[in-house]
Parts: sequence; structure tokens; C-alpha cells
Amino acid sequence: MPRPLPLFADRTGAGLKLLPLLQARCFADPVVYALPRGGVPVALPIAQGLHAPLDLLLVRKLGVPWQPELGFGAIAEGLAEPLLNQDIIAHTGLTEEMIGPVLVSEKQELARRTALYLKGRRRQDPKGRIAILVDDGLATGVTARAGLAALRKQGAARIVLAVPIAAPESVAEFQGLADEVITAETAPIRSGIGAFYRDFHQISDAEMLEMLARAA
Repeated sequence: MPRPLPLFADRTGAGLKLLPLLQARCFADPVVYALPRGGVPVALPIAQGLHAPLDLLLVRKLGVPWQPELGFGAIAEGLAEPLLNQDIIAHTGLTEEMIGPVLVSEKQELARRTALYLKGRRRQDPKGRIAILVDDGLATGVTARAGLAALRKQGAARIVLAVPIAAPESVAEFQGLADEVITAETAPIRSGIGAFYRDFHQISDAEMLEMLARAA
């Protein structure tokens, strides 16, 4: 019988469910990276429980203009070029003229978040270390894919993707992209990640800054 929804009270509770699974792996000197904004409240109790530093990995989804939730790619700090899904681009009929404005807009938002969230923060270097990339769920995983690529480029020795909830087909796909995928739950995701949370509110900049202050 299918498990009733939701599975998590909020993102912090989801992180606490993931924490024992990560503690059991006994990772040596890991660094925890959160995908803002939703991954930050999940990652905060994980970093605290692992006694690991918390950093951000800034990524922006490139959404189809008439269906923004459908990502045709993503940009990430540390990646010179956008990571594009050519299947989605072909299926939706996106042209370069359509892609251009989306790319410009998301680059501007990435720059805004970089200036706001990272001002005065000491960044972590993943080179030669175990990097744990955390988000609040994995459906199509367009932003997670860009985050993994960025960590690979920065020289992480081992990359663990940790999410509270993931679609089974996404877990199978990402096991070939990350060194390890750890999830608290797997289930078909038909109506979005938010269906698995009682509280899945959009996190504000003020909340982000407060969480980052606690992490510091």
C-alpha cells in the first residue's frame, strides 16, 4: 500500500531524517554543500550533526519560458558554460532566441545571490575531499546535475548526493553521476517535491541569511 503523504514536516525535519544515514557512512572530513534555497534548511542540521563545514553551491535552473518548472538546463558557479538538456530543448522546440533571455535573467539572479549570500563568507575548497551535495528533493535533477559537475570540476575526491526524497528513476540515473546517492525515501514524484512536505514554503533572502549566520 502506498505510503500516505506528506513524509516530512518541513525541510529541517527532512534533514534530520537524512542525518543518521550519513552518520552511518563515517565520512572522513566531509564538506556539506547546499543548493539554495531549498537545500539550505535540509543541509544545516546535517552539517551540524556531522561536525562539518557548510557551504553553498549556487545553481540556477533554466526554465522553459511558458513552463518555468520544466528545466531545459542549469547554470552553476564554477561552470563556464550552461549545462543543457538537448532532449528537452528539442521536445519543446526552444530556439536560441528563446534561450538567450532566460540565460541572461538567470545569470543576473545568480550574480545577485552570490553578492548577497556569500559576502564575507569563507568558502570551502572541495579539492581532494568528500563533498556532500544536499537538496530538498530529486525529481528531474537539472540543478543537482549542474552542482555535481561543478564539484567534479573543482576536484572533489568523492561526491555524495543526499536528498530526503527522490524518484526511483532519478536515483538510478544519478548513481552514474555521483559516487553515491543517499535518500531517506523514494517514491514516484507526480506533483512536485512539495507534496512530500507539510511545510514547503518559499524561503526568503532574510531566512537564508539567518541560516547562514547560524552555520557560521
